[in-house]
Amino acid sequence: MEEDFRESSLRSREEETGFDGGQPVSPSLFLQLPSNQTLRFRGKKAAAWEAAWEGASVPIEDSHGLVPEVLLEEGEDSRLLKEMPLCLEEKRKLRLLQKQAVKQLSGWQLWRIEKLKMLRHLQSQASTAMSSARLWRGTLHHIEGHFGTGIQSYFNFLRFLVLMNFVASLLVVGFVIAPNAAFEALQLNWTSQANSSLVNALCQKYNPIPQGLVSYFSYIMDLLSGKGFIEQTYLFYGYYPNMAVSFVNFAYDIPLAYLLTTLFYLLFCLTWIVQRSVLCLKQSLVSEDASLASYSNKVFAGWDFSLMQDNMVKLKHKSIRYELRMDLEEASFRKHQAELTTSQRVGLYVLRSLINILVLVLLGVSFYCIYLAVSYSQEMMGKTDSPDKSQFLLELLVAYLPSAVITAANLLVPMIFQFLVPFEKYPLSFEIKITLLRNVVLRFASLIVVLVTLWGQITCNGDPQNFKCRNCGYNNHLHPCWETSVGQEMYKLMIFDLVITLLVILLVEFPRKMLVTYWPSCLLLKWWGEQEFMVPDNILNLVYGQTLCWTGALFCPLLPVLNTIKYIAVFYMKKLTLYTNCRPAERTFRASSSNSFFLLILLLGLTISCVPALYSIFVLPPSKACGPFRDQSTMWNVVSHAVSELPAGAQDFLTFVGSVAFSAPFFLLLSVFMFYLKALADSYSSRIKGLKGQLRLEGQDKFFLVKRISELSQ
Repeated sequence: MEEDFRESSLRSREEETGFDGGQPVSPSLFLQLPSNQTLRFRGKKAAAWEAAWEGASVPIEDSHGLVPEVLLEEGEDSRLLKEMPLCLEEKRKLRLLQKQAVKQLSGWQLWRIEKLKMLRHLQSQASTAMSSARLWRGTLHHIEGHFGTGIQSYFNFLRFLVLMNFVASLLVVGFVIAPNAAFEALQLNWTSQANSSLVNALCQKYNPIPQGLVSYFSYIMDLLSGKGFIEQTYLFYGYYPNMAVSFVNFAYDIPLAYLLTTLFYLLFCLTWIVQRSVLCLKQSLVSEDASLASYSNKVFAGWDFSLMQDNMVKLKHKSIRYELRMDLEEASFRKHQAELTTSQRVGLYVLRSLINILVLVLLGVSFYCIYLAVSYSQEMMGKTDSPDKSQFLLELLVAYLPSAVITAANLLVPMIFQFLVPFEKYPLSFEIKITLLRNVVLRFASLIVVLVTLWGQITCNGDPQNFKCRNCGYNNHLHPCWETSVGQEMYKLMIFDLVITLLVILLVEFPRKMLVTYWPSCLLLKWWGEQEFMVPDNILNLVYGQTLCWTGALFCPLLPVLNTIKYIAVFYMKKLTLYTNCRPAERTFRASSSNSFFLLILLLGLTISCVPALYSIFVLPPSKACGPFRDQSTMWNVVSHAVSELPAGAQDFLTFVGSVAFSAPFFLLLSVFMFYLKALADSYSSRIKGLKGQLRLEGQDKFFLVKRISELSQ
C-alpha cells in the first residue's frame, strides 16, 4: 500500500515537472531549486535569469523582446551573463540577442542605458574603495587564512567596537569637550545658571586639588585613581560648569548639551547594535539551521576554504571531528536519558539541584566580597592623604581593591563552573551554553553589585533622614561630588582591565609558550600544551569592558575616547599573542551563530548600563558643589527648562506628544503593528514547517528509490 502511494506520488511529480527520466530537464525546473532562491538577495538578477533562460531556449529569429531589460541596461561589460549557469553556446546566443536588441533601441533609451552604466561603474569603484579602506582589512584576511573564520569573528567584533566607540567619541568631543575648550580659550561671556543662595554652604565644599607641595608619586597616584589634578579636567563630570554661552542670537547651554549628548550616545549605540544584530541573526538563521541535515552539512559544507597553513588544516579536521563526535554523543545521551529509570532521574535532578545551589553560593560569596571591597575602598580613599611613598602604594592598592576582587572572581569562579558542569550530565552543546550563561551572570552581576554599593553609600541606603544625607540629599561627607566618584570607579575598572590583559599575555601566555616549546620532553608540559585562544571568553571580556564604558559615560564623558584607545591596544596585543603564544581552541564556534549570540549579550550589557544612567537623570539629586546640574533638583529639569523657553507652538507640540491623548493612540497603533508582525511571523513559521515537511518527504522518496534500485539490482 505504501509503495503504491509512493509510486503514484512520484508519477504525479513527473507529470508536474515534465521529467520522465529520458528527456532533458527544462531550465525553468532549475529556477525552482532552493539554491536558486538565494538570488533574491542580488536585486533584479533573479528576474533576469528566468528571462534569459527563455531567451536561450528559443531560436534567434523568434526571440524578439525576450532579452531582459536588466541585461540591456548592464551593457556588454556586464557580469550578469557570466554568472548564469549556461553553456558557452547559449551565452553567445544571449550576447547576440543583446546586441540585436540594442540596435533597435531609440536614442533616449541608449542615452539612458549609457548613464546607468556610468552610474553603476562609479558605484562599483566607490564600493571597491570603501572596502579597501576598511580598518584592518588585510590583517583580518590574514587571520582568517591562518586561523579560520571562528577566530576572525572575535577580531571582527573588536573592530566593530572600535568603530562604534570612535564615532561615539566624535559625538562627545564635538558637542561637549570641544565647545567647552573653545569657550574657555576665547574667554566668551558666561551666564551662570546656579543659584547658590538657596544651597546649604556645607554642600558646596569641594576642592579636590591638594594644597601645598605635591610629590612626584602623588601625580602617578592621581593619574591611576582619577583623583587630584586629573579630577579637575574634562575627563570627569565635576569639571563642567553650570553655565551658558551667549552669541549674537544664540545661546549654547552646556548642561543641556551634556545631557542630550549622553542620551544620543546611548541611543546611537543601541541603534547600531540592533541593526548589526538583525543582520547577524538573518545569517545565522540561513546558515545554522541544521535540523534536517546536521551530519551532511558538517561533512560536505563545514570546511573552511580560507585556511592556508598545514597545522591549521589539521586543527580544522579535529574541529569537524569534534563536532561530529559531539553530535553522536548527544544522540547517545538522548537515548541514554530515555532509558533512565525513575530513581535514576530523581538522583540526577537532585545532583543538578545541589550543583546549582553551589553555583548560587559561589556567586553570592563573590558578590559579598565585591561589596566589602567597594565599601572599604571608598571609606579609606577619603582618609589616606599622607605624602609618604609607602602610603602612596597602600593608597593605590586600596583604590584598586574592587577591581582586583572583581578580576579574581572573574578568573577563579568560571574555573569552578567549568569543573562542576560535567557532573550535571548535560549534552555537550548545552554544557557550553550554560557555562557561558553563568559567566555572563557573574560579570554583569558583579558590576551591578559595584553600582548598588556606590548608590547605597551615596543615598545613605535610601534613608534621606540620615544625618549624612540630611543637608544635601546625598552623602556629601564621603562623596562631595558623587557623579565624579562613580566615574572614577568606572575609570579605574577600565584601566585595571587593560592592565590585566597585558599582564596575562606577559606573565601567563608567553612563559607557557616558552615552557612548552623548549621543554617538550616534560610529560606534564606536553599534556598542558599551548594556551588556547578561546573566542567566547575573549568576547565576554570585550562586552564587559564596553559595559563599563556605557555605565560611566554620563559621569566620565571622555570614557568613550579612552575605550577606543584601549580597544585599539587590545587588538594589537591579541593579534601578537595569537600569532606567538596561542593556538585555536578545538571547541570552535561558527562565526554566524557566535556573532548573533554575543551581540545579544552586548545588548544586555547596554540595557544594564542604561539603568543607572536613567536613575541618575530622573531620580537622584545632582551634586550641589560640582557639575553642570548643581542647581537642579534632578538632571532632567534642564530639559524641562529648555522646553519652557521654546515658542508657544513648539511647547504645545511637545506637550501633546507627552500627553495621554497622543501616547494612548500611539500605544494602540504599536500594539496593532506588533500583532500584525506576530501573525506574519506565525504564517512564515507555518510555511517553513510545511517546506521542511516536504524536504523530509523528498528525503524519504530518495531513500525509497535507492532501496528499490538495490533490490532490483540483486
